[in-house]
Amino acid sequence: MCSQAYNKRLLVFIGSNYQENKARNNIKKDVWMIDFSTLVDIAVTLAVKRLKSINAKAEMEFAVEVEILGRVQHKNLLGLKGFYAGGEERLIVYDYMPNHSLLTHLHGQLAADCHLDWSRRISIAIGSAEGLAYLHHEVTPHIIHRDIKASNVLLDSNFEAKVADFGFAKLIPDGVTHMTTRVKGTLGYLAPEYAMWGKVSESCDVYSFGILLLEILSGKKPLEKLPGGIKRDIVQWATPFVQKDTYDHIADPRLKGRFDISQLKVVVNIAMACTDSNPENRPSMLEVVEWLKSGVGYRKKEMHMVKGQADETEDEDDFGDDDTDYYEMFDMKKHSSRIPPTQSRKTK
Repeated sequence: MCSQAYNKRLLVFIGSNYQENKARNNIKKDVWMIDFSTLVDIAVTLAVKRLKSINAKAEMEFAVEVEILGRVQHKNLLGLKGFYAGGEERLIVYDYMPNHSLLTHLHGQLAADCHLDWSRRISIAIGSAEGLAYLHHEVTPHIIHRDIKASNVLLDSNFEAKVADFGFAKLIPDGVTHMTTRVKGTLGYLAPEYAMWGKVSESCDVYSFGILLLEILSGKKPLEKLPGGIKRDIVQWATPFVQKDTYDHIADPRLKGRFDISQLKVVVNIAMACTDSNPENRPSMLEVVEWLKSGVGYRKKEMHMVKGQADETEDEDDFGDDDTDYYEMFDMKKHSSRIPPTQSRKTK
């Protein structure tokens, strides 16, 4: 936005004319393009998040997200344009992301088109990691996202990753290594100590990011339903391939073998380190960024076909966003610096 005055005038216009704008522009998902030339001298595309109902819980999440977004500024975090709180309307206005979310490309309406080639997937992984590292280590107080997942990684016109949705985020004061809180998040991404006992720390985001990495590489959902109603998570699915050194079976079949096997091994092993069942053994996001960049980020390699790569995908059930509520206490120690995982790692 051009100025503070521009912000204020535009937001009041959006908020006070929300329903009219929505109907006129055939808006179905709170994302639209409006010509504001009568108000300012440019047209702008915005994404608008609207509270469906006003209650204490929704108001709290609205306030948290606005506060967090007002504190952060990073190329891999979704930028806040402004917010509107007037009458019964609560709106948060963001930059519009024309390539939608990572979820849309992995499991949604654009999945069959396979716009995410190998280089884009690696770039998205690194960008998401850098955004998280910024939250954990550069912002004061530190911020735990608490809901890292594919639908909360948005993609701009260049497929650059933007971590979004800070409604569940927690501010962590200096010197505090953990908190105990009501659990919020999505099944399949939750760290065990968080899901069971509400033990939240930066390490919980690291675990969720490890799940996200495996999802980016494989195109599989975090949870799948097996015959008999048994659910298997993506770590359980990937572990046998790591143990047998058959990493090529982890790669998304939609890539049709066009990936770098050595890079795949590096990223899979980073994901396995992030999803270690013991939170003290997980790396920090700074370490993850370093490992990703040194392992794959700055090496230009020729893509090659991996023989025997399957060309079909498995049928999977769609698991929605399930919130859970648990309580407990936790004693977390900060992990010490470690060397990056190597390709020789076979077990967790």
